[in-house]
Amino acid sequence: MDRRKSLKILGGAAVGISGLIFADWKWQLIDQATHEGFFTLRQEQMLTAISDTIIPEGIPPKVPSSNSKPIGALSTGTDKFLIRLFEHCYESEDQELIKKQLDQLKSEGFLSAEKGKREEMLLSLSNSEDEEKTKFFDIIKSETIRGFTTAKEVMVDYRNYQLAPGMYKGCEDVNQQA
Repeated sequence: MDRRKSLKILGGAAVGISGLIFADWKWQLIDQATHEGFFTLRQEQMLTAISDTIIPEGIPPKVPSSNSKPIGALSTGTDKFLIRLFEHCYESEDQELIKKQLDQLKSEGFLSAEKGKREEMLLSLSNSEDEEKTKFFDIIKSETIRGFTTAKEVMVDYRNYQLAPGMYKGCEDVNQQA
């Protein structure tokens, strides 16, 4: 292969890769601009970050199997559970409280903070004298734990839950001595 042909191939590959990167970037911007839902895109990101901070990845299953891997709030879909739960099952005053506190945490730099700083920020909410902050923390913590512990991955792989425990043997010989 000659040099010119090689340079054309490399140039075409570079243009193609940069075009894919630009297209992905464009779709991310469009998604942010046209995001429809109860929560804004940033509030959903905050709920994801909070649930990951409360229950991080790395809990090994008690029942090891061939496909078992450490689990956490994100791998079980707890963040998506929280979004739907707060949207459909909470009263409007609690929804507004949650939105307000999510926006306040975002403005304090929760998303860009490291794990230790995130934990400190959440614990400061629990120890706060402001009743709204403590209520928000209690709601988020309890619902994150509930969403995680009732997920299929936790129930089956970690708690060894069985839908119908025990065995049923329908055709069993009966001893007729009485």
